[in-house]
Amino acid sequence: MTRLGELLRQRIRRDGPLPFAAFAECALYHPDLGYYARAERRSGRDGDFFTSVDLGPLFGELLAVQLAEMWRVLGGDSDRGGRFALVEAAAGSGRLARDVLDSAAERDPAFYDAVDLHLVERSRAARDAQTRTLGPHAARIASSGPEVPSGVTGVVFANELLDAFPPHVLVMTDDGLREVYVDVDARCGGLVERLGPLSDAAVGAHVASCGIRLEPGWRAEVCPAAVAWVRRAARALRRGFLLLIDYGHEAQELYSATHAAGTLTTFRRHRVRNEAAGGTPPWLADPGERDITAHVDLTAVRRTAEREGLATLGVLDQTYFLLGLGALDRVAADDGVTGLRRRLALKSLLVPGGLGSTHKVLVFGKGVGAARLAGCAHAARVT
Repeated sequence: MTRLGELLRQRIRRDGPLPFAAFAECALYHPDLGYYARAERRSGRDGDFFTSVDLGPLFGELLAVQLAEMWRVLGGDSDRGGRFALVEAAAGSGRLARDVLDSAAERDPAFYDAVDLHLVERSRAARDAQTRTLGPHAARIASSGPEVPSGVTGVVFANELLDAFPPHVLVMTDDGLREVYVDVDARCGGLVERLGPLSDAAVGAHVASCGIRLEPGWRAEVCPAAVAWVRRAARALRRGFLLLIDYGHEAQELYSATHAAGTLTTFRRHRVRNEAAGGTPPWLADPGERDITAHVDLTAVRRTAEREGLATLGVLDQTYFLLGLGALDRVAADDGVTGLRRRLALKSLLVPGGLGSTHKVLVFGKGVGAARLAGCAHAARVT
């Protein structure tokens, strides 16, 4: 049992079983021992999973194309000029921001000069590494902290943030909807799952407002915290865009027989586990040592943004988003070893069944009318 696992057992023995969301919050974000708190970086070859950023600078280059277009939609390229707040949530050590700014500085210096960079990150270790990671672009950092700043004119962007919010795990029984709690097994002292009543009125309200219906025996995750973050981000936006990239499904699919066992998953050393081994659910093993994630309810995200006054500009696979930004043209002229690496990276970013189709891009606008963005040229291409 990890040190954090022992602290959780002590807490449970003192206060009683924890709703799974509370357990996951501690396992992921404990300020000293949580999975995301103890390192500035968790992905890549030496980490536990891969993200689009780990494939090289190409993802950031393409994203820079979209961000520069957003700046121009806001009038940034007019005679009056204009600052552009680039707010990245779950920014980590700033690797993606570095790729974006490297490309902007080289290819679009007018846009680069207009950027005020705001890095939103909960992990102190990651925040401490940001200036070092940004290198020559460190002077562009306008703020760094755990919360999205208010009054944003520009873009609030997040790549794989919403799936990292701790979910509540629900099970439909013959006696009605129940919630999964984490308890200590009196016989062996290990962590086990128990069913109990809904832990919070917000959980029931979320289920009702989203129209979620489960059949007996089905298991599912809901995440009011992720929806609340979308609401806060929308309210922080004075004028501009909200750009979210994550893996998930529309509610009709997420809460269906296709996912009757739920989508809760752990990643460790590039191994995916979502089934119990020896009776112990993998997400209860080694608290603080593994990622815990669940698929995002895209319907809830979209409806929340729209209720806050944002217009949906596009919901599409990452493949089509990047193609709209000229992904194929970007590597066409590359040759040699570097060119081969970039073509392999592009394949990983676009390939169906991988990042290209599992990751969805949601683009919202506020005060920009029906802006036609290059990344949203295939505005409804979702697989």
